[in-house]
Amino acid sequence: MIPLWAGAALIGALAQTGRNATQAGLTRALGTIGATQVRFLFGLPFAILFLLGVAFATAEPVPSLTAATLGWTSFGGLAQIAGTALMLQVMKSAAFGVTTAWLKIEPVMVALIAALALGDPLTLPVLLAIGIAVLGVVIMTLKPGQGRAMFTDARPAGLGLLAGLFFGLAAIGFRGGILSLESGGFLIRATVTLVLALAVQTSVLMVWMLARDRAALAGSFRVWRASLGAGFLGAFASEFWFIGFSLTSAANVRTFALIEVIFAQIVARYWFAQKTSARQLGGMGVIVLGVGVLLRLHA
Repeated sequence: MIPLWAGAALIGALAQTGRNATQAGLTRALGTIGATQVRFLFGLPFAILFLLGVAFATAEPVPSLTAATLGWTSFGGLAQIAGTALMLQVMKSAAFGVTTAWLKIEPVMVALIAALALGDPLTLPVLLAIGIAVLGVVIMTLKPGQGRAMFTDARPAGLGLLAGLFFGLAAIGFRGGILSLESGGFLIRATVTLVLALAVQTSVLMVWMLARDRAALAGSFRVWRASLGAGFLGAFASEFWFIGFSLTSAANVRTFALIEVIFAQIVARYWFAQKTSARQLGGMGVIVLGVGVLLRLHA
């Protein structure tokens, strides 16, 4: 039987694939930064509704925030913004495949850092399973002839590693925030931390956009239907990521999240009529193998 954390991560990956597809249209209308802030600004009201629903359904009081929760969650929220900004730079890179391949090494970094920072358990078989899944993403991402460039092009490697590091630090920060709450079940602690994270991120990006890009901010309200859709899917996906973080190590969740790459490929094939190569199919198989080994180890 699939563990609860894996089920949560699966739903999160599916919802995030839908959010990414929705945001693609917003990017054309608002620009990359304008479309990115939608997930936070328009996702926050839905996260608050999730919290009210969880509190009503579980009859649990909302846990009081601790200084550690505020610190860990704010750290995670800011790290995610930094990772997103770097990822946008990655998308402009001529060596997109090389940079993205390095970015997807994130779960390995998460496993190592979380073991030191949070005391998350890490064994050699688990690290091997993570490595197999990451290898599958690298196979899918790199085009023929780019393998050597992965180790010789310093700038794409640096951008990808740095972006992956910040996304990894975000996952660790969010899990640290959840674990720092002193009361409540896993569901309400995950949802409280999500609301706090989105509140921090919305505040930071609102200040930035009011100062630097008011046109994109105003534009997100003009296309409010699409913005609400992206905000809902973003908050819905994050809710399940945070549930995963509340149940198991950040490395497990972020490794399972790699199956989002497969979902994105399916969307690309059937929605945008893009062909899937034999190399990409092989990479998908390796990802599934790595995730399967991980689930087997946690059975």
